[in-house]
Amino acid sequence: MSLTSDQMELREADIVKHYPAAVAMLDGFDHTPRIGAATTPARAEERSPGITRHRRFRSTTPGMVTQRTARPEGVHIINRVEGSDDSDVLTSPQQAIVMQALRRALAISLAMAENYGEQTALADLKRANLAGDLPASRKTEFSELLSAEALINLHVFGNALAYLMSSHHSETTVEIGEIQEVLTDNGQLALHGALWELDQELSKHAIDDARLVATVAAYAEQLMEKAALRAQTTPQLEAFNAAAWRIESDDLTLRGFSPASKAKSTTLTMTFKKPNEVVGNHIAKYQAMKLAKMLMAYDFDRHLNPFAELGGFIFTFMGDGQPGTGKTTLIQMMAGMINDYCQIAGYPFRYQNLSTDNIDSYQGKSGQNAKSFVDTILDPSVIGFGTIDDIDTLAGKRGDRQSSSGQLEITAVLMESFAGANTVVRGNCTFGMFSNYPENVDDALRQRAGARFLVDGPQTRDDYIDILYLLMGKNHDIPLGKHEVFAAQEIKKAVAASFASHSRPHEAGLMRVFDQVQDDIGELDTIAKMGSYLKGIQQADSRFTGRAIKNITDAVKVRAMDFELPDEWMEDPDLFLFRDYDTKKGMISELRQPITVDMVIQEINRYADSEFRYADKSDEVAITDMVRDFGRTEEAKRRYLKGKS
Repeated sequence: MSLTSDQMELREADIVKHYPAAVAMLDGFDHTPRIGAATTPARAEERSPGITRHRRFRSTTPGMVTQRTARPEGVHIINRVEGSDDSDVLTSPQQAIVMQALRRALAISLAMAENYGEQTALADLKRANLAGDLPASRKTEFSELLSAEALINLHVFGNALAYLMSSHHSETTVEIGEIQEVLTDNGQLALHGALWELDQELSKHAIDDARLVATVAAYAEQLMEKAALRAQTTPQLEAFNAAAWRIESDDLTLRGFSPASKAKSTTLTMTFKKPNEVVGNHIAKYQAMKLAKMLMAYDFDRHLNPFAELGGFIFTFMGDGQPGTGKTTLIQMMAGMINDYCQIAGYPFRYQNLSTDNIDSYQGKSGQNAKSFVDTILDPSVIGFGTIDDIDTLAGKRGDRQSSSGQLEITAVLMESFAGANTVVRGNCTFGMFSNYPENVDDALRQRAGARFLVDGPQTRDDYIDILYLLMGKNHDIPLGKHEVFAAQEIKKAVAASFASHSRPHEAGLMRVFDQVQDDIGELDTIAKMGSYLKGIQQADSRFTGRAIKNITDAVKVRAMDFELPDEWMEDPDLFLFRDYDTKKGMISELRQPITVDMVIQEINRYADSEFRYADKSDEVAITDMVRDFGRTEEAKRRYLKGKS
C-alpha cells in the first residue's frame, strides 16, 4: 500500500541507523527502578535474581571467547530471551523473532523521537542544554518536550512491537497485570524503564517459547495503553498527534497514540446464509443487504465512505426479536455477503463477535476485552463487521444490582466507542447489537443504536409455507400444493408493504399519542406538526430524548438512500469499488431520492414503536417480579404464623 495524502514516510535509512543503539540496550544496561518493584525470577533455583544465564556454546577456535560478559546488576534482554527454554542451547525461531521485533521496534521508536525533536524545538534545546546555554525561561518548555518525547518513545515502541508480534501469536495467553515503570524524564530513561519491566515480566512468565511470545505481546499492549493514557494530559504533543507516519517495509502506519494493526482478514468458520434463506424479517433483511453494499463504498486512500459523508450510513444498529425469529441467520447472511464482496474486491474483511466469554472476573479485564474488540473492527485498514449477540446478558444495566463489574465495564466501553466524544465514523465498519430482551439493555446504550432492525421472523401464511419448504430440503416427495415458493419474499414488494405499515404506530401507547396529536393539530404534514408529535412522544416517555431524534433523522437519511448499489458494481470492482472517492460520491449522489413526509412519519413510528415496546416489556417484567415477590412474602407470613400456632 503506497502513501496516502495524509501520511509521511519514515525512511528505512532513518530507522536502520538506530539499530546499534537498539542492540546496545537489548545487550545490557543498568537501571534502578523508581516505581516498579523487582521480583524474583520464576526459576530462581538456576540463577540468582538479576544474574544472567549464558548459552553453553563455546567456540572451537583456540583463544576466541564468544561468551558475553555482563555486570550482574544489569538488564540483559537478549540473555533473558535466549534463556526462555532451559533445555536447548540453540536460539529457537521464536526467540529470534522476538529479538528481531524488539530491535526493530526500538529503532522505530528512536527514529520517531528523533523526528519529533527536529519538528519541535526539542533538538535545539538539547544542544543548548548540552552546551550549558539553555535559557532559564525555556527550562519549563524543555522539560515538557522531554516528557512528550518519552511518551512518544514508549508508545511507538509498544505499538510497533505489538504490530510486529501480531502474526506470531498462538493460543497461549499470559496475564501480566498493570505495568508501573513508566518514566517520563526523557526518552532514553523511558525506554530503559520499559525494558527493565519487560525483563521482570519475562523472568516470571517466559518459561517456554509460547509464553515468551505471549508475554512480549501482552507487555507491548499494556505499555501502549499506559502511554496513551498518560498522553491525554501531557502538553507539547500536537506535532505527534497531528501526523501519520508510514513505514513501507513493515506495512505499518503510525497515527499518534492510536494502536496500529495489520490489515488482515479473520478466518470465518460460520455457515453463511443467502438472502433467500432468510424468511420474513423484510425490513431487517433489506437494510442488512443495503448496509453490506454500503460498506464496500469505503475509500481506503481517503479513509472515508461517501455514505458516511452524505448521511446515509448505519454505524450501529439494534436487532431485537423473540428467540428463534432469525437473528443468527441475519448475522450469517450479512457476514456472508460482506465476505463475498471483499473477496471479489481483494479487501481485507474482519468479523468478530463479542460474547459472554469476554466477561472476566479480573478487574478491568472485561473493559480491555471490549476495547480490543471495538479497536479490531474500527481498524481503518479493513472492512469490519462486529456483532454483540445477547447484549442484554453481556452489557450490564446501570443501577441493576445483578450487573457484575465486568458487565458494567463493557457497557461503559461500548457507550464511549459508539457515541463518545472521540468517536469517528469513517464508514468502513458497522456494529450490530442483538437481543431477545432489549428492554434489559441499558437505556443510554440502547439509544446509541442508530437503526432498529425488528427481527420478527415469519409472519404470514406464505412465510410459514416458505420456511417449511426451505428447511425440509429436497430429500422427500411431498407435493408443494397451491403456492408459489418465495414469491412473498420478493424483497422490494415486501419492504414497501412493511414500510407502509408504519404509517400508523403499532404499539398501543404510541397509538394514543399519535391519535391525540392528530386530533389536536390535524395531518402531520409539516416539520412543525411532526415536531409537536415528537414532543407528545417525549411527554409520554421521558427517555425519548434528543438522541432519539438524531437516530430518527439518520434513519430518514438512510431512506433517502433507499436503493441498493447495483450487483454488477460489486461483481466488477472496476465499475465502482476501485474508482476514486469523488467519483464514487458522485455516483451515489445520483441515486439519492428526495425525503418525503411519509418517510419521516414512518421512521418516527418505527423508532418510537421500538422504544414503547421495550418500555412496555420492561414495565411488565417489573410488575411480574413484584407480584411474585409479594406472593412469596404472603406465603412466608402464612407459614410463619402457622408454625407459631
